[in-house]
Amino acid sequence: MNSVLIQLGDFSIRWYSILIMSGVIIGGFLAFNEAKKFNISKEYMTNLFFYLIIFGIIGARLYYVAFNWEYYANNLNETYQIWNGGLAIHGGIIAGFIFTFIYTKKYKIKFFRMTDILCVGLIIAQSIGRWGNFMNSEAHGGETSLAFLQSLHLPQFIIEGMHINGIYYQPTFLYESLWCLLGFVLLLIFRRLNHTKIGQVTSLYMIWYGIGRCFVEGLRTDSLMLGEIRVAQLVSAAMIISGIILYIVLNNGSKLENKYNDKEIIDVKF
Repeated sequence: MNSVLIQLGDFSIRWYSILIMSGVIIGGFLAFNEAKKFNISKEYMTNLFFYLIIFGIIGARLYYVAFNWEYYANNLNETYQIWNGGLAIHGGIIAGFIFTFIYTKKYKIKFFRMTDILCVGLIIAQSIGRWGNFMNSEAHGGETSLAFLQSLHLPQFIIEGMHINGIYYQPTFLYESLWCLLGFVLLLIFRRLNHTKIGQVTSLYMIWYGIGRCFVEGLRTDSLMLGEIRVAQLVSAAMIISGIILYIVLNNGSKLENKYNDKEIIDVKF
C-alpha cells in the first residue's frame, strides 16, 4: 500500500494526513452547524477548534510517548517527530475534553452542551481517520487467512491492503471505522429525541466508542501496554463506566437536567 499521495523531492504529503484533516474538516463543519442552533458564535467555535486541534495533537503525542517511554527516554530528539508516526486517539480525546472544560468555563457555556455538540463530529472524524491507518498498513489485527477475509465479503482493495509482507491480517481499522460510523448515525438520531438531556449525547459517545475500542483493541497487534494490560482497553473501560454513570445521573434528574433540544439563549462575550 502506497502511503504517499504526493512526493516532491524530500517533501511528501501522505494519505494519513489527508484523511485525518478530512475527518477534522467534516467533524468541524457538523459542530459549527449544530452550534448555530444554540446561537453560539462562529468566532467562538473557530477559536475553540483552533486550540482543540493543537492540544488534541499534543495530547495524542504525549500519550503515545508516555507509554513508549523506554524507547523515547533514549531518543528524546524523536519525541516531537509525529511525521514518523505515533499518535494515540485516547490521548487526544483526554486533552480535548480538558481544554473544552477550561474554555467553556471561561466563557460560561455549559461544558456538556459543548461536548454534546463536539462528540458527533468527533466520532465521524474517527471513522474517517482510521482509513489513514489502512493506508499506512498499521493498526491491524493478527494473522488471518485469505479465505477468512473473503468470507467477510470485503472489497478486493481492502483484502489486498491487508496482505502485508506476504501475510494476511485482520482489518481492525475497518471494524473500528464501521463501528464509529454506526455510532455517528445513532448519535445524530439520539440528540434529536425529545427526552434527551444535555450531557447524554456525550455519555452515549463514551459508552459506544469505549465498547467498540475494547473489542478492537483485543485483536490488534500494536497495543500500548501497561505491564500485561492493554492501555486502550483500560481507558475504554473507564469511558464505558463513566458514560453509564453520567447517563444515569442525568436521566434521574440533576442540576444538568436541561433537555438537549431546549433552545436556550447563549450570550457569549467573545
